[in-house]
Amino acid sequence: MEKSIDPIPIDLTESDGERVQDSHPVKASTKKSSKKISNLTNLTKPGSHFKRQRRLTSEVWVNYEFLDEPDENGNLLCKCKKCGTTYNADSKNGTGNLKRHIQNCKRRNYLDVGQMIIDSSASGSLQNRLPSINADIFRELVASAIVRHDLPFQFAEYDGIRKCFSYLHPDVKVVSRNTLKADILKMYRREKSNLREYMTAISSRISLTSDCWSSITTDGYISLTAHFIDNHWTLQKRILNFRFLPPPHSGVHMSDEVCSMLKEWGIQKKIMSITLDNASSNDVFADVIKSELDLICGGDYFHVRCCAHILNLVVQDGLKEIDDAVIKVRESVKYCKGSQAKRQHFLTFVAHVELDNARGLRQDVPTRWNSTYLMLESVLYYKKAFIHFQKSDANYIHCPTTDEWVRIEKIFRFLKVFYDVTKVFSGTLYPTANMYFPNVLKVRLLLKEEMGSTDKFMNKMANKMYEKFSKYWANFSTIMAVAVVLDPRFKFQFVEWAYKRVYGEFEYESELSKFKDKFNALYDAYYHEFAIVPSTSHSHTSDNKSGQHGVVDVDPVCDEFMTVNFLYCSILLFYFNFSNLQLQ
Repeated sequence: MEKSIDPIPIDLTESDGERVQDSHPVKASTKKSSKKISNLTNLTKPGSHFKRQRRLTSEVWVNYEFLDEPDENGNLLCKCKKCGTTYNADSKNGTGNLKRHIQNCKRRNYLDVGQMIIDSSASGSLQNRLPSINADIFRELVASAIVRHDLPFQFAEYDGIRKCFSYLHPDVKVVSRNTLKADILKMYRREKSNLREYMTAISSRISLTSDCWSSITTDGYISLTAHFIDNHWTLQKRILNFRFLPPPHSGVHMSDEVCSMLKEWGIQKKIMSITLDNASSNDVFADVIKSELDLICGGDYFHVRCCAHILNLVVQDGLKEIDDAVIKVRESVKYCKGSQAKRQHFLTFVAHVELDNARGLRQDVPTRWNSTYLMLESVLYYKKAFIHFQKSDANYIHCPTTDEWVRIEKIFRFLKVFYDVTKVFSGTLYPTANMYFPNVLKVRLLLKEEMGSTDKFMNKMANKMYEKFSKYWANFSTIMAVAVVLDPRFKFQFVEWAYKRVYGEFEYESELSKFKDKFNALYDAYYHEFAIVPSTSHSHTSDNKSGQHGVVDVDPVCDEFMTVNFLYCSILLFYFNFSNLQLQ
């Protein structure tokens, strides 16, 4: 007679806390019944429709919760507690997909206890799981940081840095300075190749700027920068080279160096111009390198003198004999900044006249004229404070008189024109070629006006500056005037008006005729280089006579209308831009 086995009740945790017994017999298993089930896994499926007769023994369920409603096929669903992703929770599907999700869940805390329990099954001990790290990406990020922040190669070998990296991830492999140097050189070669392909693909010509320096150890260095308009009509600037320049620093030697750089980049046939300072060796350099390049219009517009450098020479020449009033200003600034007590004493008067003490006094440097301008600007702002300071401090004897204050204001307004023009010429985020013509005209008319001044100092300074100005800008640069013609704010009428002011009513026509010829020659050069020859099947003959330079004549009525309106607009724009000059 077979011995009957009584059914073993299986406990189910219900929402009301009651325990119910299973009505179906289940075979007893000594091994399973003796196994201790963790309280963390004592989970069941909620809802009366999805009661199960067995406890959930997998450790993955601590990371999921069951949903009350099934899917459209009646399957039981569970949801990740961290990200809310739902999965099929039927026992027939297993828990493999749930374990894989735990490992890849992006919103999951890697110090989660459940994951530590899962990982302990392989190693036998609890451990936290960290995201994997890509060694190549890590090395490139470190190399980029060293280049961007100008750090030494030994930075990667600092003990503190290595401890920080190890703390963030124990598997990180910190490289040596030699490996880091090799990575940076590899990055340089890759970026250089990309830039070379990028510049050879653009359709515009490239303008260059170059300069030379001498270090404290008297080593010479040369730089080469490319400026161009990309295919999206955006102004771009790239530093191509900064390298050691061995002696001699002659024009022939520099031309050989720059020519080799251009051939290395593959842009020797795409050069438009190069901007250099006014050193005598640069004139030889520009003349020698012309023969090595494929230049437009035979290289007539290749060598461009640095406008900011010329202005610096012009103003420095005029400020060689400084006025006594400026000397007093310089001594006043030195006196007020001579000690902490004098500085605090002066600040009390600044507060008394209700001025902002954050601006501060600026001390000039004799070799930099713009520092003299900034010094005068700061002193004029604190003029009232200086006057009160003189009354309370008997040792302060350098305060300018009333007449000297008037002269200082006049010198300040005079230098402000040069300072503003220099800032315009020194811009790097916008084109400056179209700014040259109106600003140089502004300086020229200002010098002419001050040359007739009754102030002896201003008259003498203006005459010296105009002499230096005429040395470099006796004639306007043609290529810069072309840029003004292409500027819709000015057009050709502004050039015509400016030539009248500069050359007079009788000479301006011949100078303007020369400019027209050069302008048309430049247009022809670009037309033959970039023009697309139309097919013969689509070509049409026209009764209109073409101009000498390939431009179809404009309707006379239209031309007259445009001329009158553009002339009117140009004069208005000139008036607004240069309001301190009177149109005569």
